[in-house]
Amino acid sequence: MLVFALFLGYLSRSNIPLMGLPTNPPSFRSYLPLTVINTISVFLVFYFGRMYHQRRAISRIDLLWNIVQNVSIGTIGAIAFETLAFTNTGLDFEYPRGVILYTWLYSIFFVYMGREIHRQMVFRLQKSNIGRDNVLVVGDGEVAKSVIKNIRTNPSLGYHMVGAVTPSGEGRVAKTEVIGVTDDLPYLIDSHAVDQVIIAVPEATRQDLIRLVGLCQRGEVDIRIYPDNFAFIAGTITVDDLIGIPLLSVRDVSLRGWKLSLKRLIDVCGAGIGLIFLSPMLLVLAFLVWWYDKGPVFFVQERVGLDGRPFPVIKYRTMIVDAEKQAKWTTANDSRVTPIGKFMRRNNLDELPQLVNVLFGQMSLVGPRPEQISFVQEFRAKYPRYSERHREKAGMTGWAQVNGLRGDTPISERLRADLYYVENWSLWLDIKIIIRTIWQTVTGRSPNAY
Repeated sequence: MLVFALFLGYLSRSNIPLMGLPTNPPSFRSYLPLTVINTISVFLVFYFGRMYHQRRAISRIDLLWNIVQNVSIGTIGAIAFETLAFTNTGLDFEYPRGVILYTWLYSIFFVYMGREIHRQMVFRLQKSNIGRDNVLVVGDGEVAKSVIKNIRTNPSLGYHMVGAVTPSGEGRVAKTEVIGVTDDLPYLIDSHAVDQVIIAVPEATRQDLIRLVGLCQRGEVDIRIYPDNFAFIAGTITVDDLIGIPLLSVRDVSLRGWKLSLKRLIDVCGAGIGLIFLSPMLLVLAFLVWWYDKGPVFFVQERVGLDGRPFPVIKYRTMIVDAEKQAKWTTANDSRVTPIGKFMRRNNLDELPQLVNVLFGQMSLVGPRPEQISFVQEFRAKYPRYSERHREKAGMTGWAQVNGLRGDTPISERLRADLYYVENWSLWLDIKIIIRTIWQTVTGRSPNAY
């Protein structure tokens, strides 16, 4: 892919008048030294950047960004090496900027396409039960159920679920057969040719974990452990120093200073540009909502946002007038939803008026979705960490929504996704969520959008 990219860059520079067509361009043979150096340079950067150690679940956006970074570093490294090693040696050759620019762009594109083709081939083989890893899940709690559910609903992970192991050794876990007790692990790993064991028992003591790991250490089996609460929140851990005494700063992720200013700048620019360019569509949608039953165009409701403070969230009305008097929670095939409302909900268009909330600073483009006051009070009593999702502004879209956790889905899973976002916020995570939201909207692949 890299060699082809450089060859195509050479042809593009000679035939596309973007930077002016060259006069008497040299033959491609003159570019062979750069081809070799560039290929080796990018290969080494990929190798040391662990680009040949692909995670099971990596989004296309993350993959593209990783390729952009590593190809850029490799290309710059090749140019620097060629300049330092061969200048004034009789072996140097001045490579035009156009060739380098085209090669860089083509390298990113073709390397990404090559990996996508490889990814699709692997996915189709694994979907046909070829090359899948046998996985065994230890545990019977909510965490184990979530792990099994994710494995079963995501065949692209490349797992074949062998079964579950529980203390009792009876029943089923998330529709998966329990095939034994923990003491049976060595026998089960050998008899079922298990490739990976996932220990999903976050409440286990250290002694219990040591014992489980010891039972699982058979041959080349891969052992994964779901972290306990401290290890989980320590994903954002930093090390501070107090006059020589090391201190661990856990979950120091509050948005403040330049991060807060940057996020607000993106919100203002995004909301302003969105309201301007989407205004014709906003007017059409408003007319359609009014035309169906001559009722109000907008639905305004008190929701809970930053620091638990209520604010009026604005949406297009997607239900019949006074629908909230019949029920409060929306479910699939809800009879209260109007035809135009169903269309808008499926395509995330009913949320567009919230760009006004974003512009006024009541919401952000990305963040945990705001809930009704009554629901928040109920969820706070049931889930101790629920209030922590209000440490950031509510968002038009969020990590939970792009992962299908919307509508009538378990609150515990949505809370887990929201807390992940709050504790791992970054500008790149916001950009990725926005891109995924737009892609799901354009392609109509918004899970549980009703």
